[in-house]
Amino acid sequence: MAIIKPFKALKPKKELAEQVASRPYDVLNSEEAKKEAAGNNYSFLRITKSETDLPDGIDTHSQQVYDKAKSNLELFIQNGTLFKEEKPCYYIYQLVMNGKSQTGLVCVSSIQDYFNDVIKKHELTRPEKEKDRIDHMQTIRAQTGNVFMAYRDVMEINALINGWKAKNSPEYDFTASDGIKHTVWVINRDDVINSITNLFATKVPNTYIADGHHRAASAAKVSKQLPDSEEAKFFLTTIFPESQLAILDYNRVVKDLNDLTTEEFIGALQDDFMITYSPEPVKPAVLHEFGMYLGDEWYILTARKGTYQNDPIGILDVTILQKNILDKILDIEDPRTDNRVDFVGGIRGLEELEKRVNSGEMAAAFSLYPVTLQQLFAIADSGKVMPPKSTWFEPKLRDGLLTHLI
Repeated sequence: MAIIKPFKALKPKKELAEQVASRPYDVLNSEEAKKEAAGNNYSFLRITKSETDLPDGIDTHSQQVYDKAKSNLELFIQNGTLFKEEKPCYYIYQLVMNGKSQTGLVCVSSIQDYFNDVIKKHELTRPEKEKDRIDHMQTIRAQTGNVFMAYRDVMEINALINGWKAKNSPEYDFTASDGIKHTVWVINRDDVINSITNLFATKVPNTYIADGHHRAASAAKVSKQLPDSEEAKFFLTTIFPESQLAILDYNRVVKDLNDLTTEEFIGALQDDFMITYSPEPVKPAVLHEFGMYLGDEWYILTARKGTYQNDPIGILDVTILQKNILDKILDIEDPRTDNRVDFVGGIRGLEELEKRVNSGEMAAAFSLYPVTLQQLFAIADSGKVMPPKSTWFEPKLRDGLLTHLI
């Protein structure tokens, strides 16, 4: 069963929350972060991407960058921008995007659960990305990146969280520049805190990492390097019930057709797909349907029965695309390392796929039906991993509102 606990969050003064809160460190490059933090001395990017305060061209993985993050965090605490909660609390984090609301519980989750597979994973991690967060975490002694997790709905937990929202005023409530509304409540009553802890310990057999595998893996390794730190035995998570979440599509663009003409490529596709011309951009409406943008035209590709397997991995549309198009026809065997393929989050829309192809940068684009949360659970439960870049979650949690000191 899942072990979670409340924690004393490091958080901004109420009037500074909107200025402090920043987009996650891994959705911005250094240039974008510097531009976004410009003119805002309170931006948490000065801690999560502290190269924003250093000369251009600096090695972003140098110790100088991590030391700057540490000094900036200390400054934020000293000048009162950030303060530590007086007692361990749970927090409710609600995001609203395009009228759709989703609400999760901010807590710290057990590193032991991560090692024991109570916390389920579905993605491989890359050592160089882990090392960056390990060095950042060790230097500043804080977990700034929130791991986005999911669990199967428990009515009693939903009732507690919804009841608290209805009866209490939020600590933070603002709409960010991208139009996403962020609202945070503090759960500070001991009886409610204890009830939530016990409900997870008795009603939630597993939690699932939705987004943040590298942050979780890094926290797990730091815990081994800091055996005397009780706080390092837990890591910062926001856990959403299944009913609150939806996964967006994660689409593909390819640079060339592997020396095939358009006609030859379409001919090769016909072995595994039924192909229909579409006068409109194609956002797949069902599983095993794909959109393809090629030569200024949209097509609907429908996978033929018998061309894919029905196991949890084989049935995924990202697997079908990889196996029957990228690998079989285009000789792109490993999408993690082959620079002939790129990935476009569904939040950018079909227009981004057209743009990448029309510019001449890419030769073709493929739109996919999104992976379902049930598929994610099934794969994680089976102990297997998804193909890279299979899921895209939106909206993103903001960094800086709730930080876990270790």
